[in-house]
Amino acid sequence: MRAVLQRVAHASVTVGDEVVGEITGPGLLALVGVTHTDTAAEAGRLAAKMWGLRILDGEASCSDIGAPLLVVSQFTLYGDARKGRRPTWQAAAPGPVAEPLVDTVVEELRGLGAHVATGVFGAQMSVALTNEGPFTVVVEV
Repeated sequence: MRAVLQRVAHASVTVGDEVVGEITGPGLLALVGVTHTDTAAEAGRLAAKMWGLRILDGEASCSDIGAPLLVVSQFTLYGDARKGRRPTWQAAAPGPVAEPLVDTVVEELRGLGAHVATGVFGAQMSVALTNEGPFTVVVEV
């Protein structure tokens, strides 16, 4: 599993005209991608890593200060654009594999005590954020 974490002051996801997920920071926007070989155990490790990673202001973690997370599925994190002009998505897991694993990340975070907002799996989403720092990091488990 792969996640792009952005430290945010605010982030939201809109589908159509409806805001479906929103957080006010400090917090993290987590774009989460799944590949074919990922498992529920890896989803749990990713959730724990995101919850405990000391990347907020003052080297705090979400768990230290109860910071919220906005988790958005992002199959394009496994895009490959090394050849040609059109990326391939072969490394991205199909929806029936990826959706339950993204849901597991969310459930694990909530089990750890996190406030988690989400996007809508497979929907055309508009993501808005105010990146603090700016600070962005890629995490893989």
